[in-house]
Amino acid sequence: MFESMLNAFRAPDIRRRLLFVLAILVIYRALAHVLIPGINKSELTSTGTDSGFFGLLTLFSGGDLRRMSVVGLGLNPYINATIIMQILQSTIPSLQALSREGEYGRNKITSYSRWLSVPLAALQSYGILSYIQANDQAQGITAYTVPFSFEKYESLTMILALTAGSVILMWLGELITEKGIGNGISFIIFAGIVSRVPSAVGSFLGSPDWLELFLFGLVGLAIIFVIIFVQEGQRRIPIQYANRVRGHRIYQGGSTFLPLRVNMAGVIPIIFAISILLFPAQIAEYFLHSSVAWVSGLAGSVVQWLSMTGPLYLSLYFLLTFAFAFFYTFIVFKPDETANNLRKAGGFIPGIRPGAPTEEYLRRVALRITVAGALFVATVAVLPMIIAALPIFKNLSNAGVGVGLGGTSVLIVVSVVVETMKQLEAQLMMRSYEGFIR
Repeated sequence: MFESMLNAFRAPDIRRRLLFVLAILVIYRALAHVLIPGINKSELTSTGTDSGFFGLLTLFSGGDLRRMSVVGLGLNPYINATIIMQILQSTIPSLQALSREGEYGRNKITSYSRWLSVPLAALQSYGILSYIQANDQAQGITAYTVPFSFEKYESLTMILALTAGSVILMWLGELITEKGIGNGISFIIFAGIVSRVPSAVGSFLGSPDWLELFLFGLVGLAIIFVIIFVQEGQRRIPIQYANRVRGHRIYQGGSTFLPLRVNMAGVIPIIFAISILLFPAQIAEYFLHSSVAWVSGLAGSVVQWLSMTGPLYLSLYFLLTFAFAFFYTFIVFKPDETANNLRKAGGFIPGIRPGAPTEEYLRRVALRITVAGALFVATVAVLPMIIAALPIFKNLSNAGVGVGLGGTSVLIVVSVVVETMKQLEAQLMMRSYEGFIR
């Protein structure tokens, strides 16, 4: 890995791409320290903006809602828009047909996702700002210089600032994809996660326990090894192509394989599960300070039950992640389309007849490996929280390692690093073969 990085910096074109990525990430982190207008920074930390909802939203979106910066929303609206468009592709025939039109269709759907992310960002901005206002009124805190109200132009400016910041982040991510190395959206989220490490380390160093850190480090290394092992795991289905006659030419058939990844859904199931679990907790927090006793009591019970270290939250988190892994896998992988494309190309699976038998075989294989992939994603999601909740890791839990640097973070960080190293090695290998293709 280190040798690949050194070789990459020796190559001028790759070095320029890496420096471009670094410059974009520096710009992103600078924007994360620019507050939206109308914020009292001194009182903002008292409003609980680093609670479960804001902490997890910050975690998987690359934003910084703890400071209410202009990029506080992060890429969450764009991620939600992308997920919505992927779901709509399997339900709306016109979008399904558009997705099959190659590069043009993909670019068109990406454009729709960008436009959809703008109203989603505006709605999310209004909800978050209203939530902080409700907390202010209950706790007697003034996080805003002017009370938030939809009728006031200052409030509209705050919504526009958060919306524009999310659009700017989306643009920066696409610049990385186009002119840098790797996936820009993943890099932005990666940088947002890594930016939380110094504060967690600082909290831990306030009362360090080195044996605890050593044991947690060993567990972390084991988790990273398992993530890489499973993420790279795939089931290779052999494909045989028969001889084909085109005009007066006979094309020799050959053999290849169809790779099916064990975890085809990636981190999307975790994002779905978090979104669903945070919704009732967020609604309950609105009614915590209600004047009606039974309403405030019920809201307090819901918040307590859905505490991120509670057994009910962890159980629901595991089950929802497991279920969404199946749901999203069969949105991404369509056995009927794959079997049809193989038949049209003259390919077949040895021992399996083309058509419906091939479709049934692919569905059965995908179902079996998805069980392993779903168990893996669900376990990675909850395991670090369970480990951090153990008494032996008390200091690390207080530092925010259990939630802020949990399984979702590790899975995203490891996936981004592995994918980026693959692209670097591919670029270096292309340079090695330049002498053979002149």
